[in-house]
Amino acid sequence: MIDNTTIDFYGADWCGDCRRAKAALDRFGVAYNLHDIEHEDGAAEKAIAISGQQHIPVIRFAADGSWLVEPSATQLQAKCKELGLL
Repeated sequence: MIDNTTIDFYGADWCGDCRRAKAALDRFGVAYNLHDIEHEDGAAEKAIAISGQQHIPVIRFAADGSWLVEPSATQLQAKCKELGLL
């Protein structure tokens, strides 16, 4: 069974956009599963499979199956509100 509150976050420590997106989710109090593409086997490939791109972060929302690539804090907040996570 998929938990509809699950957010999968694919990124890397060296990525500035990833750090900003993590900080925004933390600020909003929204939990996520972090998948480090540098250290987790298959995570980079999974991120590409989800988005069709080689850009990070890739953030996938289980509630509706949607994803965002390199989202701003405003985009993340809007999506989390839409899904009732805030």
